[in-house]
Amino acid sequence: MHGKITQAMSAYPPFRALKHRNYALFFFGQGVSLIGTWMQRITIGWLVYRLTNSALMLGTVSFASQIPILVLSPIAGVLADRLSKHKLLVITQSLAMLQAAILAVLVLTEQVQVWQIIALGTCLGIINSFDMPVRQSFIIDMIEEKEDLANAIALNSSLVNGGKLLGPSVAGILIVFLGEGMCFLLNALSYVAVIFALLSMTVQAKKAARPAQKIWTELREGYQYAVTSGTIRSVLLLVALVSFVGMPYISLMPMFAGGILEGGPDTLAYLMFANGVGSLIASVFLTTCATNDKLSRLLIFASFTLGGGLILFSVSKLFWLSLVVITAVGFGMMLQSVCSNTILQTIVDDSKRGRLMSFYTMANMGTTPFGNLFTGFFANSLGVGPTVLFCGICCIIGAIAYALHAKAPKSSKDEDEWEQQGCVNCKADH
Repeated sequence: MHGKITQAMSAYPPFRALKHRNYALFFFGQGVSLIGTWMQRITIGWLVYRLTNSALMLGTVSFASQIPILVLSPIAGVLADRLSKHKLLVITQSLAMLQAAILAVLVLTEQVQVWQIIALGTCLGIINSFDMPVRQSFIIDMIEEKEDLANAIALNSSLVNGGKLLGPSVAGILIVFLGEGMCFLLNALSYVAVIFALLSMTVQAKKAARPAQKIWTELREGYQYAVTSGTIRSVLLLVALVSFVGMPYISLMPMFAGGILEGGPDTLAYLMFANGVGSLIASVFLTTCATNDKLSRLLIFASFTLGGGLILFSVSKLFWLSLVVITAVGFGMMLQSVCSNTILQTIVDDSKRGRLMSFYTMANMGTTPFGNLFTGFFANSLGVGPTVLFCGICCIIGAIAYALHAKAPKSSKDEDEWEQQGCVNCKADH
């Protein structure tokens, strides 16, 4: 039976989700915007490092831009289950464009100060608190055939990593020749593409399954739904742990480029490019992933790969070796992210999708600001190498714990979920 399912899966083209018009519009519009997003992300890190030469300040800036996600994402999840996700996305993308434009003006006029970067980062964090869970849960609304959902998620992750691949490379060149301000300006202009794509969609309004309740009541309902499912609970816990100790290496990348490897913005761009290559490989690989059981094992493998990669990266002083290792780190991080996202999206009840994806956003992004503060503090006092080494060890410990305690679903509810989702790319009836 398993062989027949795998054989049937191989008959599906890897880009089948693009046959849906709304998703195709979103895919290409977001593709342009994400290049600008990653340009801004890497440029902010370099700008703060140039202005302060402080690992702690790098962590502080990252903390300010991500902490709102932990606080506001649950509310955004409730709104995503109540209101038009399409209209919410138009609003959040427009506000993000305004934030990038203000930052561009400040830098181009040479008026920018660190406190302004922190304040604007906090504003973007608030915007992303609503944008991320809404965007994640909106994917299924753009897909007319549910069997294409997993492929759409994998393609979306590939798109994110395409931006991660190109954005830092372009940013490195622009910083050298035109300065940081041009990167922020181009990012602001890139939002025009995704906003145009959203406005070009034909989206049917959906009637609410039941009358809206109080926000706290719906939040409690979503929380109970998540914690009573062993599959959902274990995936979210692993995501939270890996995000806390594994993801903050990105905010410390300028320290590796400028300090340990004694390079400049071009070195940083090369490292981010290699990291993006690894992430893109993971996303493309997962477009052919067949079963939830396989995805669960890949979650464990991804955490081991990430942890081992961070350990090697922390002790490397050779540029070519750092490039190779950071590619593996990017592969492990994205493999873990896409596997967990796909498992959750394919077993969640549609009426609770927005809330569950807000919990996923909290676990994936909400813990990262605390990780950034943690790594920034210890990197400033102990050094960036020992700090990242410790983070890598924690990732491996987390992988071992997950492997020992979450190899298979324990409750009957989990068993039903996994039986229904034996093939995540096949049509689900729940």
